Amino acid sequence: MMAILLTPVILSFVVLAAHFLRQGLPLIPWIVLLAPFLLVTRQAWATRVLQAVLVLGALEWVRTAVTLIRLRIAIGEPWGRMAIILGCVALVTAASAVALQHRKFLPKPKRG
Repeated sequence: MMAILLTPVILSFVVLAAHFLRQGLPLIPWIVLLAPFLLVTRQAWATRVLQAVLVLGALEWVRTAVTLIRLRIAIGEPWGRMAIILGCVALVTAASAVALQHRKFLPKPKRG
C-alpha cells in the first residue's frame, strides 16, 4: 500500500526536478530530489512541507503550460497535445499532495 501511494509522489518530485534543471537552475533540482527524504522523519510538519512543495509544483506546471501555449499560438504551432500532457502532469503532481494526506504518512497521535 505504501509503495502505491509513494510512487506518484516520488515521480512528481523527479519530474519537477528535471523541469527546474531544464530551466537552468542548478541548486533547486537537488533540493527537490532530496525533499521526499523528509518522510523518514514521520513528522506532520515534514508531510505538510512536501504537500506545499507539490502544490507549488502543480502551479508551476500550470504556469509553464500557459506560457508555452501562448508562445505556440504566437508562432502558429499546434498546442493542444502539449496542453493535455502538461495538464496531466499538473494533475498528478496535485494528486500526489493529496496522497500524502493518507494516514500512513502522518504521525500516529500520542496517547495520554
